[in-house]
Amino acid sequence: MEMLWFYIAVVLAISDEIHSKIMWSLLADFYIVFAGIIKRNVASNIRLWIIHEFLEAMFHFVVLSVVFLSIEIGILAALIHMVVDLYHELSGSKMNHLQHRALHFTVESIFFILILAPWS
Repeated sequence: MEMLWFYIAVVLAISDEIHSKIMWSLLADFYIVFAGIIKRNVASNIRLWIIHEFLEAMFHFVVLSVVFLSIEIGILAALIHMVVDLYHELSGSKMNHLQHRALHFTVESIFFILILAPWS
């Protein structure tokens, strides 16, 4: 089996770290104001949170589409990342940063192994 699944999972993990650093360090003030604007226009915190996850998924879509020159990989990576984030939050499991990163890497790796596996 090719190692593409591994490279996708690694780039997705790097993309997630970059997203966190950009949003919470470089653009923190803008991010907080932007969240306030969105909050004012939606009816609940749950919708605000889903919009946040969707916007984060769009960031990952752009990064992975550019890195791998594949819109399909970008869509799949963004989708699985968002599903893992939604599940993690809805399940209520408490994890530190390393455990959270390991959860993402494991689920995303298995997902791409299944997608990219040569079925014969």
